[in-house]
Amino acid sequence: MALQYSGTLGKVGNCQVMVSAEYAADEPQQSRPQHWPVSARLYLPESWAQDRPRRQRAHIPDEVTFQTKGEIALDLLDRARAWGLPFRVVSTDAGYGNNPGFLEALEERQLAYICGIERCFGVRLPEELRLAEEAPPPAYRGRGRPPEPRAAPLHPAQEVVDALPDSAWQTISWREGPQGTLSKQFVAVRVHRATGRHSESAYCRPSRVKTGPQGWLLAERPLPGHEGKRKWYYSNLPVDTPLQRLAALAHSRWIIEQFYEEAKGECGLDHFQGRRWDGLHRHWALAMLSYSFLSQQRILIPQSPQGVFPPCAGTTEPPGNPSSDHGLAVAGSHPILHRDRVHQTLPPS
Repeated sequence: MALQYSGTLGKVGNCQVMVSAEYAADEPQQSRPQHWPVSARLYLPESWAQDRPRRQRAHIPDEVTFQTKGEIALDLLDRARAWGLPFRVVSTDAGYGNNPGFLEALEERQLAYICGIERCFGVRLPEELRLAEEAPPPAYRGRGRPPEPRAAPLHPAQEVVDALPDSAWQTISWREGPQGTLSKQFVAVRVHRATGRHSESAYCRPSRVKTGPQGWLLAERPLPGHEGKRKWYYSNLPVDTPLQRLAALAHSRWIIEQFYEEAKGECGLDHFQGRRWDGLHRHWALAMLSYSFLSQQRILIPQSPQGVFPPCAGTTEPPGNPSSDHGLAVAGSHPILHRDRVHQTLPPS
């Protein structure tokens, strides 16, 4: 444990942070899309990674070195690919989307993504980028190094969105929620993700001025007369992607919150009280496996019209007794209790 930001606490606290990957069926508009956890790994703070005595007490393997959360997330994606998981779009929160290196790594892996970003996320407009590329280089005065070509202006995401007219915003409904249809206003504009300087007066090294491929800057705001926060996203999805699709995928991450809430309540995800690296990951593996099993049962077992759990529906057997017309699950095994419990012989205490 270490002092670090916790999404559960909403602030910095003494806690453990797991980086996890969740798979969701491509049905983001469904009220309960099928989903299950894939893998997870504990984030090891740098202070822990460099502390040999603490590593030994916690049984942290020698091959585990310090990695940022983004690097761990990329490892989980590579593992999912190696397992043959058929995912098509990666969705993350702003903690990962604000990192240009993480987005660049996704693009190098040829993965489509839509990631939350902060309002200060840097972008360049395609038209301004074209004009900067066509502009002649600055004149060389014969002293010192020749001047670098001037880069296109860098804009914060919020500045670009605020410059759009109200007529550009559209009301989009993406799925049914507990209190009705979920709807907000969305707008999307084509931009280039970029780094550098946000003002002409601020100096920035040429090596830090980078411009990525063109993508979507997506923004959302509450409906008129409603309260709520504005949010921003960046995506490398194709230019012909409908706004409805962008909005639905941007909100597909809610199943992560549902997994954590249900796994803590039903599978004991947050009940681990050990101090070992291997113990924590084994506990998480069992909790995630249990959650995956329950997710599968939700698909396979139909609900009885009377609301009775199907194995008990339509049977006259008393609760707790094995069914008389079903064999044993494993050949050669024996029931723990005889059917006639009155004559059951119990061993001495």
